[in-house]
Amino acid sequence: MSNNFSIAIHGGAGTILRGTMTQALQVQYETGLKQALEAGYKILEAGGSSLDAVEIAVVALEDLPLFNAGKGAVFNNTGSHEMDASIMFGKGLEAGAVCGVSHIKNPVKLARAVMDHSGHVILCGAGAEQFAKMYNITYADEDYFYTEQRYQQWQEAMKEDIVQLDHTEKKYGTVGAVALDRHGNLAAATSTGGMTNKKFGRIGDSPVPGAGTYANNSTCAVSCTGHGELFLRCVVAYDISCLIEYKGLSLKDACDLVVYDKLVKIGGEGGLIAIDKSGNIEMSFNSEGMYRACRDSGGRNDLLIYR
Repeated sequence: MSNNFSIAIHGGAGTILRGTMTQALQVQYETGLKQALEAGYKILEAGGSSLDAVEIAVVALEDLPLFNAGKGAVFNNTGSHEMDASIMFGKGLEAGAVCGVSHIKNPVKLARAVMDHSGHVILCGAGAEQFAKMYNITYADEDYFYTEQRYQQWQEAMKEDIVQLDHTEKKYGTVGAVALDRHGNLAAATSTGGMTNKKFGRIGDSPVPGAGTYANNSTCAVSCTGHGELFLRCVVAYDISCLIEYKGLSLKDACDLVVYDKLVKIGGEGGLIAIDKSGNIEMSFNSEGMYRACRDSGGRNDLLIYR
């Protein structure tokens, strides 16, 4: 068992401007990020699994109405919520994901149950919710997910008949976590409410292993946040792993190439958090800001919003 362990979390990237952020709101974001980070770090510190650490960190973020996941999920075109989540364990490339679920309090918990118990990787909609009942995953009614801010965003989007990327100021509010535990196992988890006013059962990159979430013990763990269509087309999370595995790039060089070059070339805005098998952490983004935090056994402890 190694003494080396680390965790990173994100609460979304995008146009996050100091000018539109009040001091009180910034404190709320920072407090929420810190609590989620500490919840995951405690598990790692006690010798627990990276899988449990990323799950509990994402649950903490889903429970906060500030972020577009779980309680703060955005409204779709019909005025309800369609949430996606995924989780992946680097030891044997196990993965579980759910898409388009509406009544699940913590979608990441359901993704974990899919990974552990279903024999499948991705379950969607009514079928995923039916499966949730078999494993006592907590249900929540529509009222639980309602927040006034999200409702007003939806009303604005409806007026203009547009699909918004979470906030009017273009913020991608997905949440995620990546971790390396003392046993050398990597894990990643991501959860999102998707796009405001989305139609036709749209699904982004978050619940797709290799696109928005990926973990492989021989390379790295990645959780993405951004314009999902572009992240899907670039298979971002897996691309970073491939650059490490096949080209021998460092985690930093792989993240830099994907985030600042490959994505930018096709107009892909957003960011990601990543940890490699040695515990190195990268939190890369090509937008104005990204809600992010990380902590490792070597003493690094960062909590940041802006560039």
